[in-house]
Parts: sequence; structure tokens; C-alpha cells
Amino acid sequence: MTKKRIYVAYTGGTIGMQKSTQGYIPVSGFLTECVKRMPEFYRDEMPEFTIHEYDPLMDSSDMSPADWQHIAEDIQNNYNDYDGFVILHGTDTMAYTASALSFMFENLAKPVIITGSQIPLAALRSDGQTNLLNALYIAANYPIHEVGLFFNNTLYRGNRATKADANGFNAFASPNFAPLLKAGIQITVDAGTIKDIGHEPLRLTSVTPQAIGVVTLYPGISAAIFDNMLQQPVKALIMQSYGVGNAPQDPKLLASLQRAIKQGTVVLNCTQCFKGKVNMGGYATGNALAQVGVVSGHDMTIEAALTKLHYLLSQNLTQREINNLLETNLRGELTA
Repeated sequence: MTKKRIYVAYTGGTIGMQKSTQGYIPVSGFLTECVKRMPEFYRDEMPEFTIHEYDPLMDSSDMSPADWQHIAEDIQNNYNDYDGFVILHGTDTMAYTASALSFMFENLAKPVIITGSQIPLAALRSDGQTNLLNALYIAANYPIHEVGLFFNNTLYRGNRATKADANGFNAFASPNFAPLLKAGIQITVDAGTIKDIGHEPLRLTSVTPQAIGVVTLYPGISAAIFDNMLQQPVKALIMQSYGVGNAPQDPKLLASLQRAIKQGTVVLNCTQCFKGKVNMGGYATGNALAQVGVVSGHDMTIEAALTKLHYLLSQNLTQREINNLLETNLRGELTA
């Protein structure tokens, strides 16, 4: 039986770092050498894989939309030669990249799994070995045709994941959507759908950097904050509101939002809560936002909301079209 072939794109991050006198640092070629010294990656049950190390290797804190584009083009260029893809990435912005790629790819007929680690692969007690080993095995044997994020024995939908713990191995969570798959003693498929590897042509929509503001509401926030945030060239604003989408009924704040929306700015309302969804019809304080044209973010994570806006603003769409698509479930990112 022919082994599946998996392409591994190592973009950077903790998993491949080497210890130095200055602490852990990325070193070209080090991750590949570490993997070669680990026989479990070459057992008969494992797929064949190719590791491509990016140059330069990047800390994920430095990632930008240009890097999402580079990763997406790398996968597109190798799409026909492999059965699945694993992206090694730093944890800090991993959920942003996973969300962005989910929107950029259409007709995805092969698994794309993003993973990394909290401790370098070469260090004692590293979680990197388990994460990478499982990501390769799952990509080959449990192909779920979407962008997933694998961490601590769980495969999440990429655009539903968010970083939840800076220090623990259980670094990610998916508060509003069940995991795609869990890798315990048995591998169990939950919300994911396994399909045969497909051969549909992959469609990639390019994403370019967009001027997007993010503001978190707090008691006593001034309308002047919104006036400043909504100055051009800002094209969109994500407002992280209270509870189910509530904001102060401050006439100046509402007037600021209304002016910006009339001038073409998109304003998206996401909840500050870790779990739950926006329902601006529930209270008068939320309904006032809807009346001036603020759009509901439903139960999207901040990572999904931001990257979806980048994706939509990168296309030649009207404000009305963007508003409609923000409330449309495009890649499983929201529960309507």
C-alpha cells in the first residue's frame, strides 16, 4: 500500500528552537536534525514527509497578513504533490494564521493542520514530539478537509480556536464549537468529517494588509476613543462589547459609530465573553447598536473576526456585501 505523503512547512516558533546562552533561539536546520534523530517518526505506520524550513524562521509575534499569504502560496504550490499539510508555527498567533488560511482556501480537498509546542522539540518534556507526531499521523489517516489546529491531543477547527493558556500544555480552546477530533487511547472523530483525499483544484484568495481597529469596551469609556479609532484610513472596527453585544447608551458614542458607518466603515460587534454569542436584539443597549448599522459577530473568536475582515476587505466588495458576508457562515467560523 502506497504511503501518504505529507508536506511540513516549518515557519518558526518554539518547537524548533535550540538552547543558547541567550535562551532558546531559532536555528536553521535544527528542527529537521532533531526529527531525524527520533525513530518514532519513521515507523511503518507513519506517512512519508518532507520538511521545508522557512528562511528566515519567524517568531509568530512578528507574523503579518503578508506571512499568511506566503504560507498559503507555499501550500498551493505543493498542493498537487502531497496528500496533506502540516504547518509548524509559534503558538502566540497560531489561531490567527489558522483562521486566515481557512478563509483564503476554497475547495480544500486535503487536510491542513497547524501545530507547534510550548517546549522545544529538543528539550526534556517537550510536547512538540506528541503534537507533530499526531499531526502527521492524523493528516495521513484521518483526513478532515479543512484547516485544523492540533494541540495537546485535540484537533480544533482552525477558525474556532483561540489561545487560552500561556503556560500550560492545553494551550488552546474552542469555546463555541466541539473539537474535530480527539487523540486519546483511541482516536475519536467528533465534529470533523473524514473524506478520501480529493483532487479538486484549490482556489486561493489573496489577502492584503488592511487598516482594522479593535477596541474593548470598559465602564466609562469615552466616545472620543471611538472618534480617534474611526479616523481614516481605518476600514473596519471590531468592538468587543459586554455580554450578548451590549454597549453604553451614550448618545455621543452612538453618533460616532453612526457617522463612521455612513462614511463606509464596517463596525463588527463581538462579545468580550470567552463563550457565547452576540444577540443585539436581547437588550435595548444592544438594539441601539443594531439601529445605527453595527453588524453582529455572532460567536466568532476575535481571531476569526479579524482575519475574516482581512479576507473580505481584500476583495472588491461593497460595505453592504461585507456586512452580509460577516454574518454568513463561510467556513464554519460562526453559528448563525
